[in-house]
Amino acid sequence: MPDDNRRLVYSTDGSLPLPTPERAKQQKTTAQTAPRLPDDGVVRIAREKRRGSIVTLVHGLPAALVDDVGKALRKTCGTGGTTKAGIVEIQGDHRDRVMALLLSEGHRVKKAGG
Repeated sequence: MPDDNRRLVYSTDGSLPLPTPERAKQQKTTAQTAPRLPDDGVVRIAREKRRGSIVTLVHGLPAALVDDVGKALRKTCGTGGTTKAGIVEIQGDHRDRVMALLLSEGHRVKKAGG
């Protein structure tokens, strides 16, 4: 009596397509791409949880100002952080302080995320 819940696990007849390196690479790149933020001149301040800690992220700063603003933000917040790929990362939840400093420097600022 055949069981209807059976499924094919392995076959040597060649009817199933084998994974190709191109197909595997395509699946990886589509899974790794994050949604892009719009380039509309607005600086966005987001909060992200990483390994149990909160990190404040600042997106959308002009490339020439990223390092200087990052240094000023770390000094103002009294915490560590870094600048990577045009994004300022500040350790801790400092969205209000970051927003106040950027508004005082004349940037258009939005809180992004939750």
